[in-house]
Amino acid sequence: MSGPSSRVVVVGSSNTDMTVRVPSLPGPGETVLGGDFAVTAGGKGANQAVASRRAGAEVVFVTAVGDDDLGRRALDGYRREGIDVSHARIVPGVASGVALIFVSEGGENQIGVASGANLELSPSDIDGLPDSIFRPGEILLVGLEIPIPTAIRALRRGRKAGMTVILNPAPAPSLTEAEVRHLLGEADLITPNRVEALMLAGTRPGERPEPKSLALRLLSMGPRTVVMTLGAEGCLVADGREAVAVPAPRVEAVDAVGAGDAFNGILAAGLAEGLALPDAVRRAVRGAALAVTRPGAQPALPTRAEIDAFQ
Repeated sequence: MSGPSSRVVVVGSSNTDMTVRVPSLPGPGETVLGGDFAVTAGGKGANQAVASRRAGAEVVFVTAVGDDDLGRRALDGYRREGIDVSHARIVPGVASGVALIFVSEGGENQIGVASGANLELSPSDIDGLPDSIFRPGEILLVGLEIPIPTAIRALRRGRKAGMTVILNPAPAPSLTEAEVRHLLGEADLITPNRVEALMLAGTRPGERPEPKSLALRLLSMGPRTVVMTLGAEGCLVADGREAVAVPAPRVEAVDAVGAGDAFNGILAAGLAEGLALPDAVRRAVRGAALAVTRPGAQPALPTRAEIDAFQ
């Protein structure tokens, strides 16, 4: 890993992933006998923090865990990665977040999450953070596996401090159009996948607009830039002046869990390093493609050297 050149602050979730690999994803009422079982660190916020750190950034991770064994193990793991978790909240009497994951042989996944302590991260926790967390010119990355008012408070504080503020609107919330505009308007850049973009844009059932028109619709709702991830197709970058497609390398997917988190964390690290957005996006696309060739979320996240070597 190259030495940190700038800093990313991640505000988001911490979970423990419990993963079963199965031949095919189960339908309602169906039992599918699977193969391997693994317990690994996860949570969208945590995955993004680890992805940024391995991509070369200095990382501060603001999160909440329970005062339990899973929470302690999670914080110890982040410290081993070199991530600053001195501002993480430990919530007594509440379980740490857990995700139950099925992964099919084709790499598709099905996830259920018990959010636990993540739901205890409050706007007042954001208010209580020192001003030194929010440095002008640095990168703030916020996800939505925490309460939306908390995410909005973090976005707002980052913008007020002069940070570049990235919102990863995942999982996509069920909000009114006015609420979506309120949320997206706090972000400089948003990074939805196609499904999240459809939900945020308020598309009607069965409506499937092209990615470019969908991105333009989201731009009209407040953010300055939309980076829409499109899985194996790469992503689309739209800023109101132009919409540019960035293709992904062809890979054999083993496990898609955490691919979006890899993209977001690596993108944030690239911007923190001073890369122009198109260059940071291209690096993030390569890193996400590399991540899906390996099982697991955090175990699959690549290092900076691996990303640079992967074409």
